[in-house]
Amino acid sequence: MTTTARNPNTPAGARILDTASALFYERGIRAVGVDLIADEAGTTKKTLYDRFGSKDELVAAYLSRRAARWIAFLTDHLERQVPEPGPRRVLAVVDALEERLAGQDRGCAFVNAYAEIGGTDHPGNAVIREDKRYMRALFVRLVDEAGIPDPEVVGAQVHLLYEGAIVARTAGGLEGAYDEARAAMTRLLVP
Repeated sequence: MTTTARNPNTPAGARILDTASALFYERGIRAVGVDLIADEAGTTKKTLYDRFGSKDELVAAYLSRRAARWIAFLTDHLERQVPEPGPRRVLAVVDALEERLAGQDRGCAFVNAYAEIGGTDHPGNAVIREDKRYMRALFVRLVDEAGIPDPEVVGAQVHLLYEGAIVARTAGGLEGAYDEARAAMTRLLVP
C-alpha cells in the first residue's frame, strides 16, 4: 500500500528516517523490513506508517534526503575547491564523489537502489532518475561555463564517464576508476 507521506517531520519521523537510511544503505532495501526499522528507531510500525505511509515512501524519502545532501556537499566542494569556471571545475565533481564515497563500501546509493527497485512503479525510481538528470545537467552547465564547444554533447559524454566510474569502482571493484574517468574527461575537455 503506497500512500502520500503524512507527517514525517517529527522527532519520531526523524529517528525512523535516520535508522532506515543507515539500514537501507548498509543492507539493501529489500533486506530491511519495517519491523527492524521500527525496532531500531525505538518506535512502532504504526508510527512508521503514520509518518511515511508505506515502506516504499520511506525509501523515496531516504533517497530524496541522500540526493539533497549530495547536492549540498557537491556545491560546497566546488565553491571551496574550484570556484572559477574551467575544465578543472568539471573534474572536481569526480574529486567530490571520491571524497564523499571514501570508506563507503557499498558505493552509490542510487545505483544500489535501482538494482533493487528498477523497472517497477516504486516511488524511489523517480528520485533516482531526478538525481541522474540533475548530474547530467550539472555537467552540461559546467562544460558550458568553461567555454568548451558543444557543451550539450561534451557534458553528456562527461556525465557518462562519471556514471561509469561509479559503477566500475563499486560494482566492478576497479580501484583506479576515478583516475581513469578524470583522464578520459581531460581528453574531452582539453583538446
